[in-house]
Parts: sequence; structure tokens; C-alpha cells
Amino acid sequence: FIYLLSFFLLLGILGEDALLPAPQNISILSTNMKHFLTWSPVIVQGETVRYSVEFQGEYEREYANESWIPICECSLITATVCNITEDISATVAYNLRVRADVGAGRSEWGTLKGFFNRITTSLTPPLMKVIADGYHLLVELEDMGPAFQFCVVYWKKGQESRMQQKVVKEVSSVVHLDTMEAGPDYCVKAQTYVEAINRSSSFSQAQCVRAQGGRSVWLVTALISSGFAVAALTLSFLTWKTSKIFQYFCCPIAVLPETLKVPEPPTQLIPCGREEAEQCDLMVRVMPSEEVLRLWIQ
Repeated sequence: FIYLLSFFLLLGILGEDALLPAPQNISILSTNMKHFLTWSPVIVQGETVRYSVEFQGEYEREYANESWIPICECSLITATVCNITEDISATVAYNLRVRADVGAGRSEWGTLKGFFNRITTSLTPPLMKVIADGYHLLVELEDMGPAFQFCVVYWKKGQESRMQQKVVKEVSSVVHLDTMEAGPDYCVKAQTYVEAINRSSSFSQAQCVRAQGGRSVWLVTALISSGFAVAALTLSFLTWKTSKIFQYFCCPIAVLPETLKVPEPPTQLIPCGREEAEQCDLMVRVMPSEEVLRLWIQ
């Protein structure tokens, strides 16, 4: 009875807070600059336990009397995880703590062992997709947020000593890397880089593709060549035809009508007197064909 009485007296002195244990196993999961504080749940039969989280940065420790700042998004929550990414905004050492609440009762603060600095975040290679669009080598990269840049390395298979590199600062669409040759494979790998913490991830697994479109390009080239040949022949024919038309209009060939043509002299002449023969012979020898035409017209 004395021990039982002592227990209730102690319970009255300490109050309800003594019944509620502080959260345990407080830790941080941090990957790709996203930070989450987690802890083990506090179990109270028949009650809903809520949690509140606070942080303390370098400024609060050194210039603000070691004050703590509540994380509003993690005040009186029922979950046992808190996204602290927005609050961990500088590359300095942070301390964090969690408290449990049941009704009017509160536990002691459970504090993270040691400090957390976002420089220790785990960086992973980006998800990527390598695309061969005809003879164009393209890569599509995962959008990991504004803090991330990407170093993309690509090479012709078998020529690893001649790797080329491209830095991608903003991921808005598919990135063009190079123009490929027909035949060999081209390989690509990438890593993330965060300037705020001056750290890079490891490289992703290499993905290789080959130029797509050998037959189609050959066919297009053949069609274009055939088109040029047909066009050249057509142009030559039109040029020849046009020259003939101009020649006809500018320098027409004159053809005399049948009525204006002078017949060939007969092979057998009708016998005539000497004088008549001399006059006839003189007319034939002296009078040109043009004179004969003029006299006929008159």
C-alpha cells in the first residue's frame, strides 16, 4: 500500500507528461537534395498521438540564443515523417528534434543524434533515355529540380578514348548531342551535379544506339537524284523548243507560192525563125527571175 501510494504521489508531482515517452530512433533520409526526418511512433492505447518538429541552424545557435524554429508543416501531425527540405536551405550543420502530444499531455523532446548537413545527401544518376532519330543522337533526361545540372558523356563505340562531353543546365526537352555516322553504335552516360554542395553523382549505365534510316536515306537520295535528272531533261527540251519558236518568229523561212514559181525551161524548143530565136535567147539570158516576177505582178 505504501508503494502504491508513493507511485500515485509521484504521478501527481510529475504530471501527465511523465506518462508520454519522447519519440525514439530519430534519423534523416536524404536523397537528391530532398530531406525527410523520421522517428518511431509513440504508442498510447486508445489515443491519437500527434507530433511536432523544430530545427536549429548555425545562425540560431550562434546569434539567436540557441533558439529553435518550428516547422509549420510538421506541427501536430499524426505521421511519423516530416519533409524538412524547404527548411534545410543552407549548407551548414542543423539540429532537429521531435515531441509527442496526446490531448493536453506532451512528451520531452527527442533530439537527432549529431548534426545534419545537406552536403551529405545521397546523389543518384539521372534517369535517361537515348534516342536515335535518323542520324541524330538525342538524350532525354529526368527533371530533378532547379538545383541539378547534368554532365552527359557520349562516344562512338570502340573509340572510348575520344569521349565528348556536354553540360546540360536546364532540362526542358530532348537534348541533341551529335550527328551519327551509319554503322557504328554510339553510347551515352550521364551524372548529376549540384552546384550548391559542389558534388556529383556516379555515372549512369551506358546506353547505346545505332543510326536509324540507312535504307530510307538511300531511297530519298535516289529519288532526289532521279528528280534532278528528269528536271534537267525537261529543262533542256523546253530550251530547245523555245529557241525554235523564237527562230520561227524572228527569222521565218520564206516559201514562194506555186503560182510564183518559174518553171524549168523546156528541154525541146519549138523551131522558130532566126530573129525570133535571137530575141528569145536574149530575153532568157538578160532578164532575171526577179524582173519576171515584177512584170507578172503588174
